Amino acid sequence: MSELIILRGLPGAGKSTLAQLISEENKYPVFSIDDYFTQRESGAYHFDFQKNHLAYRQCQEHTLHAMQRKEKKIILHNTFTLEWEMEPYFKMAAENGYRVHVLTVENRHHGKNIHDIPDEQIVKMAEKYKVVLS
Repeated sequence: MSELIILRGLPGAGKSTLAQLISEENKYPVFSIDDYFTQRESGAYHFDFQKNHLAYRQCQEHTLHAMQRKEKKIILHNTFTLEWEMEPYFKMAAENGYRVHVLTVENRHHGKNIHDIPDEQIVKMAEKYKVVLS
């Protein structure tokens, strides 16, 4: 059975690094909403909250296209602080025959987020973060 691996956690936890490790040097596709805000040529990251909904849509579309191509393994990494943010992926996985694994990545290495998100914002995100056990 094909696998959808969802990595969730606060900024700076190491989701992107773990996603690359799991992808076995890009053997499997890796998607994130960060892709939308990252310039391909320079790698520069320019977040725009007004376009966040477009980034989520693009990530879902890329994931669906990968499923339609029958990729054996697909890796997603986003904060996914709330369960409803993962629901579209659960639905796509069920409709396309993918088993879902949700992994919470914790920042135990004192990593800093690469997007310069203020610590106060990360604390707010942590307060609303929900662990899904079902």
